[in-house]
Amino acid sequence: MTAFQTGKKSPNRLKTVSVEDGDHPKEECGLFGIYGLTDSATHTALGLHALQHRGQEAAGIVAYDGEQFHSHRALGLVGDNFNSPDVMARLAGDMTIGHVRYSTTGETVLRNVQPLFADFKFGGLAVAHNGNLTNAYGIRKQLVERGCIFQSTSDTETIIHLIAISEYGR
Repeated sequence: MTAFQTGKKSPNRLKTVSVEDGDHPKEECGLFGIYGLTDSATHTALGLHALQHRGQEAAGIVAYDGEQFHSHRALGLVGDNFNSPDVMARLAGDMTIGHVRYSTTGETVLRNVQPLFADFKFGGLAVAHNGNLTNAYGIRKQLVERGCIFQSTSDTETIIHLIAISEYGR
């Protein structure tokens, strides 16, 4: 997940970190989304290309045209997977969310490429996640015992199942 912090500016906005102690920035996935722009998939692909350094294993875009989702997800780089006019034409809609993957959990296989999406009683939902659910294995085990069926080994799918069984998802 990403965050934006507002508030008073600190006089020392830059923090020096020591690489020796292992406390240094790590690249883990990249997310990009657009709402209300014609040809949003093309702009999302460009945004993901700019974020390619955050994940080189896989890339995906889900678009929504007001009626249905359109998805293209593939292993490999953005430039290799979103350079075809046919692929981009199939991603119709003015809402898109995209993801470049650097796996921290789950296998590097097509079924784990994000964004993931599902249909619910209230409508559809696409989810792209940058981070780890530290208790995902335990939650997943409980969800399977309740009858949930998982299609991936990604902790992002756990988020989708939690929404599905929540008060809002029912």
